[in-house]
Amino acid sequence: MTPGRIIFLNGTSSSGKSSVARELLDILDDGVFFHLAVDAFNAMRSKRELGAEELDAALRRTRMGFHRSIAAMAEAGNDIVVDHVLSEQWRLLDCLTVLRPEDVLFIGIRCPLDELTRREQVRGDRPSGLAAHQYDLVHRHGDYDLECDTSTASPHECAQRIKEFLPHRPSPTAFTRLRRRYLTDGKQPPTATQLHSMSEL
Repeated sequence: MTPGRIIFLNGTSSSGKSSVARELLDILDDGVFFHLAVDAFNAMRSKRELGAEELDAALRRTRMGFHRSIAAMAEAGNDIVVDHVLSEQWRLLDCLTVLRPEDVLFIGIRCPLDELTRREQVRGDRPSGLAAHQYDLVHRHGDYDLECDTSTASPHECAQRIKEFLPHRPSPTAFTRLRRRYLTDGKQPPTATQLHSMSEL
């Protein structure tokens, strides 16, 4: 079975990832794509209030499960649009470990901080300052196959650009380059326990 393609959108909260993902599902016509969003996985959790330590552990398990769900769907031949926030180093390393790097088109979804702040205030459903906190973290790895700025292009325009780029994925892909940088220096990929102990970028 041929593994599915993974269009991986990474950006801060309110950067427009989900809007671009929805547009992609509307215009991609050479396969059956699924939108897997980390926020949707978080929303599946029971609503019981958790203490800070228990919540942190639950969120880490959720994100690790999210990454493995992406891998399983793609391994079964499904094409995936991923919507994620790689604001902690271990999240990126885990994705580099469990996803086939040659199948991933890694897209940076960017937006200036003042516009992110404005969007956050208009939405009213995100903690104040969340995007600002994530702003210097999510793109720190510094390597993408393609980048889009949602302050200068609409979600549809970004999706159209990604669609046109998809058949021309570079070789090696950004995920391949990042995996070589972080995981193929003679060391084994990090274990789940090691990933749990990794600090933020």
